[in-house]
Amino acid sequence: MTIDNDAADRPFWETTRLEDMTPKQWESLCDGCGKCCLYKLEDIDTGDIVFTDVACRLLDSETCKCSDYANRSTVVPDCLTLDTDNIGKLRWMPSTCAYRLLYEGKPLEDWHPLVSGTPESVHWAGISIRGRSISEDDADEDLENHALEGEP
Repeated sequence: MTIDNDAADRPFWETTRLEDMTPKQWESLCDGCGKCCLYKLEDIDTGDIVFTDVACRLLDSETCKCSDYANRSTVVPDCLTLDTDNIGKLRWMPSTCAYRLLYEGKPLEDWHPLVSGTPESVHWAGISIRGRSISEDDADEDLENHALEGEP
């Protein structure tokens, strides 16, 4: 049996499969960008996904965190809880999302809080939607008026 001494020096996200992570490890993968809380539109003819600048009413647009995370699925029944069963099926997950990157066998970006050591790095890098979204409570009803070009 060969022991990989280097594995002990590597961070958990490089040595632990998504399905083997503890709940604390899993939750720490979220970079706090807020992009998954944006409304998306799907073209019924092409299947293309278009992001909008409209966020769930529970998203705090300054912190990019859910204001009622523990109860989000009750308060917002459409809120989707990410898990190892659905992460590979969610085509709308942002290309920068740690869950998606790790699922695809890619490394975390340098700005990810787990790599940088600070939760502010996602904002400093311009990856988050801080200051670039509006609450669903303030948006006009036609989400097509809020469609974005490309990924936010």
